[in-house]
Amino acid sequence: MPTPAATEPLILASKSPRRLELLAQIGIRPTVRGADVDERPRPGEAPGDYVLRIALDKARAVRTLALAGDDERPVLAADTAVICDDRILGKPADAADAARMLALLSGRAHRVLTGVALLGRREQTVLGDTRVLFRSISPTEAAAYWATGEPRDKAGGYAVQGRGAVFVAGLEGSWSGVVGLPLFETAALLAAECISVLPSTAPSP
Repeated sequence: MPTPAATEPLILASKSPRRLELLAQIGIRPTVRGADVDERPRPGEAPGDYVLRIALDKARAVRTLALAGDDERPVLAADTAVICDDRILGKPADAADAARMLALLSGRAHRVLTGVALLGRREQTVLGDTRVLFRSISPTEAAAYWATGEPRDKAGGYAVQGRGAVFVAGLEGSWSGVVGLPLFETAALLAAECISVLPSTAPSP
């Protein structure tokens, strides 16, 4: 049974079902509130700075609304970007765009950066950085993958937690970070706000 809203320890500034599922995996069931922010990169902005800025913007937008409603719970937000040749690959616009992305990623390594922001008693941020190696992907495979519908709303045009996993020859870093929320780093931020992912145990008599 989900934790009652009054006792949920956290607000998630994202409507991403993947981030919600990852938090549930470590026992956190937050209130979900979407954040409407401008996610366009700024000219010359480094990819790491970009994802951290967007995560902070999301958290601050939702935190402002929450405090206005006398809700002082911490707010967690994240933003993920696929980086190849220092280019930020967003969600594909169409089949041709998705094919171009997979052709760029095919047979080589790229990075997946996830910025995480937690706003509570203070502002905290952390950057997850994972190296992902793809095998070679043929144009026929790219077209077939697009036809599944899976890559349509995914940064970089693939989902490591879905059929896109068949393209991944190796991964160095955080698998959950590639999905959208690096759990190791996120748990450390939550612990600093006294939100533990492990139940407390009483000492033995």
